[in-house]
Amino acid sequence: MTAAAPLYEPINTPKPVAAGLWVVDGPIVRMAALGGSAPFTTRMVVARLADGDLWCHSPIAPDPALFAAIDALGPVRHLVSPNKLHYAHIAAWKRRYPDAVAWASPGVRERAAGQRIEVSFDADLGEVPEPAWAAELDQLHFRGSRVFEEVVFLHRASATLILADLIENFEAAKLGTAMRWIARLGGVLDPDGKTPLDMRFTFRDRAAARACLRRVMGWRPQRVVLAHGRCYLDNAEAELRRAFRWLA
Repeated sequence: MTAAAPLYEPINTPKPVAAGLWVVDGPIVRMAALGGSAPFTTRMVVARLADGDLWCHSPIAPDPALFAAIDALGPVRHLVSPNKLHYAHIAAWKRRYPDAVAWASPGVRERAAGQRIEVSFDADLGEVPEPAWAAELDQLHFRGSRVFEEVVFLHRASATLILADLIENFEAAKLGTAMRWIARLGGVLDPDGKTPLDMRFTFRDRAAARACLRRVMGWRPQRVVLAHGRCYLDNAEAELRRAFRWLA
């Protein structure tokens, strides 16, 4: 990448957030944004469960060094697609870890089929935490949009909220000129990151979304980890109220 769009170095390296919780920054991908295509930084989250198994949220592009670093943390048992935009690399991770369960988010099976991306999911994320991780992670199907839905998680021990696209928070210094304008127009430019504008338009059932937000706030998160852009490692509740003010 050029200096105009630096990565979150070092990439493909687990970085501790709290005990038993890591983020791994990955390479750039190109995604549709406001009618065009834009470069996005990527980030996955890894949690170690009580039995030592690893839970991997939105796996990033496969890399031998990354696999070696993950193997040093424990056995991979869960590959989680949090929404229908975050699934493209699960097939590669499943090949590397055939005993892992690949978890499908709402709508992701249909999207993968439509995009002709071959990925086999083993199970579907439900309304409550799965027994395999219920002791460590809380879980909520964030509703309100008939187009975009996301399953959000809370790492209980560290009170860390784990999001994919419900909040994006791109730092201007890490963006090229065109992407900076796209992020500003989409309302996802740091420090005022939030749900992208095009996604916000799809939330027709605001009452359902507000109910989900109340549940998330009831978890009393202390930090928020995002898939795209700067995370909120302090003042999480205030940042969430700010980021979701569009639901008022």
